[in-house]
Amino acid sequence: MNEKVAARPAWLQTTIITVAALLLAFLVSAVVMVVADIEVASKYAYFFSRPGDALAASWDKISSTFAAMWIGSMGSLVAITNTTAEAAPLIAGGLAVAIAFRAGLFNIGAQGQAMLGALLGAFLGFSIKGLPLFLHLPLVIIVGMLGGALWGGIVGLIKARTGAHEVILTIMMNYIAARLLSFLMMQPAFQTPGRVDPISPILEWSAIMPRLAGTRLHLGFFLALLAAFAVWVLIERTKFGVQLKAVGLNPNAAATSGASVPKITFITMALAGGFAGLAGVIQVTAPDLLTGVPPQMTGTIIGTLGFDAITVALLGRSRPLGVVLAGLLFGALKASRRTMVAMAQTPEKLTDLIQALVVLFVAAPAFVTWLLPFLNERKAVKGQPVSSAKAVQA
Repeated sequence: MNEKVAARPAWLQTTIITVAALLLAFLVSAVVMVVADIEVASKYAYFFSRPGDALAASWDKISSTFAAMWIGSMGSLVAITNTTAEAAPLIAGGLAVAIAFRAGLFNIGAQGQAMLGALLGAFLGFSIKGLPLFLHLPLVIIVGMLGGALWGGIVGLIKARTGAHEVILTIMMNYIAARLLSFLMMQPAFQTPGRVDPISPILEWSAIMPRLAGTRLHLGFFLALLAAFAVWVLIERTKFGVQLKAVGLNPNAAATSGASVPKITFITMALAGGFAGLAGVIQVTAPDLLTGVPPQMTGTIIGTLGFDAITVALLGRSRPLGVVLAGLLFGALKASRRTMVAMAQTPEKLTDLIQALVVLFVAAPAFVTWLLPFLNERKAVKGQPVSSAKAVQA
């Protein structure tokens, strides 16, 4: 008699493998901490004569680093709000990449789209004076999102009309956005009066994200959560969302069923650009006032936000809830940098390494299940074992 074994739901299997990938990433990071620390590594030279020294030093290094990471990201109300502040633009940017992924598009252009959103939003933020908060801030946000949507929509239009690959297009648009930003930030209209460096005037108070006093919890975080909810509704509860997913799975079949692939491609890239523009606006209107950084546009304020967004989307499996959780995780890593340096003398670049390892393991679920075969749940169907871990690939 063939026995049928109930398989785990696909979402549960995906969650298990993702958690395992995170644990593996942190485990490898712990090994790197030990190897990279000269003082700790030197104790392994006499490991066989006094193993306790090496093991104790390794434990102290690893435990102090992870303790500092926890204290810096979750150890207090201020630390938690630091995490939410770092996570807000990452969530919005992650949504920009995720919604494109669901349509079978690889949006590498979130970086340029965020630049345009931040630039336009900041310009309205310091150039318009006298407006009340309830008018000025929404105007800044809307125009910033429209700027990002324009930059993403150009890519969608070209791809829809010519079939050009969106990866090449978005990379080129990133370069154009960076050069445009550099040029405009050297023009008098975008510079602080009396200065010649690429720093804009300080934004009006009415164009800055309101925040909880004494913390970094600001409106931008709630806007990012609202954006995630809106993406979920769009994808899971609308006809357009069904067509979007169909195009992502098989554009030829979607076209046969009546979906307009060029139209969906254009709209999806415009939406993606809009969310990236929101990420840029959040970045420029919600600076770290606790460290004295004023709310103003600079040539480097976006940093690597658009590329970090790709990481967030990958870790979040291109699902809105997953993007929120991934954004919070990477926000915590970024928020804990200062305490890791101060408390554990750990280089800030270690957080970048951890992020890279997370991407490495999370993006390769088959590799994780190969390393940990007990995760590769199997079930018997007509006497043949079939792996259910492949569900994580969906």
